[in-house]
Amino acid sequence: MAQATNIIELKHITKIFDDNGFAAVSDFNLEVKRGEFVTFLGPSGCGKTTTLRMIAGFDIPTEGEILLNGEDITKLPPNKRPINTVFQRYALFPHMNIYENIAFGLKQKKMPKDEITRKVKKVLELVDLEGFEHRKINTLSGGQQQRVAIARALVNEPEILLLDEPLGALDLKMRKEMQLELKAMHDELGITFIYVTHDQEEALTMSDKIVVMSEGRMQQIGTPEDIYNEPVNAFVADFIGDSNIFNGIMTGKCLARFCGAQWKCVDDIAEGTHITAVVRPEDINFTEPSKGTIQGVVTSVIFKGMHYEITVESGKNEIVIQSVYSAKIGDRVGMVVDPDNIHIMIAEDHTNFIIGSITKEYSLEYNDHVLDVDLKDLIPGSSRDSSGRLLDSNGEEIDIRRTKIQISIQPQDITMTDDIEQGLVEGYISNLIYKGDHYSYVIHTDLEQDFVVDDEYLWNMDDHVGLILPIEKMKFSVKK
Repeated sequence: MAQATNIIELKHITKIFDDNGFAAVSDFNLEVKRGEFVTFLGPSGCGKTTTLRMIAGFDIPTEGEILLNGEDITKLPPNKRPINTVFQRYALFPHMNIYENIAFGLKQKKMPKDEITRKVKKVLELVDLEGFEHRKINTLSGGQQQRVAIARALVNEPEILLLDEPLGALDLKMRKEMQLELKAMHDELGITFIYVTHDQEEALTMSDKIVVMSEGRMQQIGTPEDIYNEPVNAFVADFIGDSNIFNGIMTGKCLARFCGAQWKCVDDIAEGTHITAVVRPEDINFTEPSKGTIQGVVTSVIFKGMHYEITVESGKNEIVIQSVYSAKIGDRVGMVVDPDNIHIMIAEDHTNFIIGSITKEYSLEYNDHVLDVDLKDLIPGSSRDSSGRLLDSNGEEIDIRRTKIQISIQPQDITMTDDIEQGLVEGYISNLIYKGDHYSYVIHTDLEQDFVVDDEYLWNMDDHVGLILPIEKMKFSVKK
């Protein structure tokens, strides 16, 4: 029977941790082809390690199924799966030498001694540690210990090798060297690698396919070139490499307005569509102020070795440029961008929706706060009788158990405060993206949904904030 093209398939995988009901991974779907190098990429807490642990069998999905070569292995224990894992903490046995560490799993399987010797010798050559068999673990560098951990996994000849941030403990130079070595090992062995990292350069350097994750969900999947050049949303554009991200609108055929100017682009999106424009810093060119599509004043110049990182203030927007040419703080410059270097995405609708409840006193309540509104003004045709009861257009008492009020409010209409008691809601900043003239924040709460808030000021990740939602900025509709 022919082998399936996909070695691993994840179908509608969800993982909820019972202690707090938190969904670490939500409705995750993925197909991994045999022999691919796939990387899960995202910030801390995005669900990438939890997904890896479910593939390994250390965690069981709350919902969904995992298929290996077309067979369901969702509940199969780790030792029954042809999968090995290399962790960031190498978990080597300090009392054993290199040979004994690598041979440990084979000995547990009662494999003949001469076969163990042959297999260990083969993987030692692969990880460039031949002749080191009798060295103690505590005499090795971090890079050498990493090679031993990889060799110990490879000696079992797994169909899939899982690597959970394995280079995180290494210094920058060693990390770059190990990236190339891992890629070379993958090419030589031809087995499937699934790799977890928060390092974008690592992912771009090594992967055949990158899965970008945030908040337990897949944001985009594609080749490194696709992910970098054609991000599907502002999160991916911000997380992968450096980006200038601006809100704008389409003003004509392949014409977009942002940063106070009209730009030619190659994306033919309907006129009047609200868009997000992404421009990479290396794609912006300086020119004389009079020849620039926009002009601005240089506010910062930092030498980065291969280029200068130059910040320019243009109106309310702050623009970052990477150039081999320097500039002086205070210089007035023009800026131009080739049309094919402007990536246009249809703007995401970040309207915040919440549901208010009607109390026995016929007031509107949300999150244990009574909102200062009159329900008869919100419910079409409603009125109050002499006893204060709320009646519908037919004069019947409104069933408060079955009637809910949906409240919507825009991100720019919410104010963040560090005085938690002032807020209608409280939470922690779980994500932020700079959009040229403001920051877009995601506030994680203990309620049914998180909030998106626009603010011109810079807050820090994980800041505990209160959210002020002005009544006059809310829109109301009835849900039954």
